[in-house]
Amino acid sequence: MRSGLLGAAATSAALCGLLIAQAAQPALASTGKHGKPGKPTYSAGAPSVGDPYFPDAGNGGYDVKHYDISFTYDPATRHMDATTTVTAVATQGLTTFDLDFRGPEISYLSVNGHRAEFQRSGQELVVTPRHKLAEGHRFTVVVKYAGTPPVVTDPDGSIEGWVPTDDGAFVPGEPQGAPAWFPGNDHPTDKATFTFHTTVPEGVTAVGNGRLLSQKTKKGWTTFLWNSTEPMATYLSTVTIGKFTVTESKTPEGLPIYTAVDPQLVTQSAGAVAQIPDIVDYFSSLFGPYPFNTAGAIIDRAPDVGYALESQTKPIFSSAPGVSTMAHELAHQWYGDSVSVTRWSDIWLNEGFATYAQWLYTEHNGGATADQTFNSASNYGRAATSSFWQVVATDPGPEDMFGNVPYNRGAMTLHALRGKIGDTAFFALLKQWATSHRYGNATTADFIAAAEKASGKDLTNFFDVWLFQKGKPATW
Repeated sequence: MRSGLLGAAATSAALCGLLIAQAAQPALASTGKHGKPGKPTYSAGAPSVGDPYFPDAGNGGYDVKHYDISFTYDPATRHMDATTTVTAVATQGLTTFDLDFRGPEISYLSVNGHRAEFQRSGQELVVTPRHKLAEGHRFTVVVKYAGTPPVVTDPDGSIEGWVPTDDGAFVPGEPQGAPAWFPGNDHPTDKATFTFHTTVPEGVTAVGNGRLLSQKTKKGWTTFLWNSTEPMATYLSTVTIGKFTVTESKTPEGLPIYTAVDPQLVTQSAGAVAQIPDIVDYFSSLFGPYPFNTAGAIIDRAPDVGYALESQTKPIFSSAPGVSTMAHELAHQWYGDSVSVTRWSDIWLNEGFATYAQWLYTEHNGGATADQTFNSASNYGRAATSSFWQVVATDPGPEDMFGNVPYNRGAMTLHALRGKIGDTAFFALLKQWATSHRYGNATTADFIAAAEKASGKDLTNFFDVWLFQKGKPATW
């Protein structure tokens, strides 16, 4: 996330201190205690991964491998009837485990084919299987539920989750909207593959991540089968529903492109949509091969949302985007989607990278150079007294994680780094970063280490002034 379609939404820590704090953070998954050999022990999975920005997000004790989400949705009544099957591997012996779920009333829940006890508290769905789950064993959870999925409001006041529209639903998930419509492990550190079976009234289109495998109509209802084969964080999933003009094409390199545009926005969106192949090819030349097996976009009318989101393989836009916004969201396919954050406080690794890619594409497209954009009034040209310089880039807080600082200061950090280490090392670093963390997660500390390795320089002072201190950098 998010790039606002009208522009991005308008604690000091020393470097060593931050690295120590990161090292001291809770483990991403509870591993439980181990008894004597041959005598496994069992305990409850952790109800959170310990991310300070969203303390209830994610869960410990298991690793999700696949989500199979099957549902019928009627835009007229806003009613969903759904079954989600979660396939996971236990990372400890489990007596109970949590899923994140904010959605409708549950009518049935089973683990490995046996009905299981469950309780709900906030977004926590606490499951007690009939039989304990042994460490290393694969298990399957089936959850059936029905009703109207909720809209989720973030700390910054923006909305996400399941957002009804005139003809369907706009479905953005960052950072905590996915549990509105399916139960899962809602943190970027647990990626999985996804299959979506979505049934909607005939004439309505359901667009999901990955490739469309089939589309079948029977008795006035159409079922769309979407399959996403590369690992994906829950927040990047979508099945956005509405009446769309659908176009299928390919890039010059043969990558399939699927675009779905609200008929009222086709003309306004044409310029941005037409440049998708060039944007993907240009970024591939800079960042390395496109990380997924399909690309595209979903452009809908969701005026209450007001932003775009980098949903994996198909960014979603709540109104007609410009070329720059399209470039931003497509750049996220490398930085944010394929390479994802380990903690939400490192959101600059997503937004700063996508914003800098946006600057590069503007220059490539004949507009302002990246250097001109860096020095503009919206960026380094801001007065030193501006409140913009009083937010730490690596800890903007959940209220400002999608504000100007992670985006603009993040992009400025990259441009300043480019000047510091030179173009050869810098662009090699961007490719190496995308390659070495492909389909995984990373931290600011990881990036600093990669930058120092690529450049052969000690960059402690550089990153300290740009990422960990308040105030406008004067020398670096």
